[in-house]
Amino acid sequence: MTVAFWCVLIAFCLTYVCTVFAKFSDGKFGARQNHDPRTFLDGLQGFAKRAHSAQLNSFEVNPAFAAAVIIADIVGNADPVTIDVLAVLFITSRMLYIICYLADWAILRSIIWFAGMGLVVSFFFVSL
Repeated sequence: MTVAFWCVLIAFCLTYVCTVFAKFSDGKFGARQNHDPRTFLDGLQGFAKRAHSAQLNSFEVNPAFAAAVIIADIVGNADPVTIDVLAVLFITSRMLYIICYLADWAILRSIIWFAGMGLVVSFFFVSL
C-alpha cells in the first residue's frame, strides 16, 4: 500500500472525526436523537453546526480525492513519491480546513479549501 492510498483512508476517517464533534460536542446527542440523527444535526448551532458542515464538505470532497489518487496510480506516469507528497499535502489541507471551520475562520477556510481542490486537480496534471 502506498502512502497515498493510506491518505485516502485518513481522509475518510477525518470525516467521522467531524461527525463526533457535531454529535457530541454539546452533550445533547443520545439514544433518542439517534432515531432521527439528520433532524438532530439540522438543528445544531455554533461549534456543533460548523462541525456538521465540515463533515458534509468532507463527504463531498473525499470521492474526488480518492478518484484522483486512484487515477494517478493507474495511469502510472507520475512518480509515486510525487503522488504520495500530493496526498499528504491534501490531508494537511483537510486538517487545516477542519480546524478553520471549527474555529469559524471563514476566509482562511475558503483559501485552504481552494488549495485542497488545487491539489486534487494536480494529481491529473502530474499524471500527463
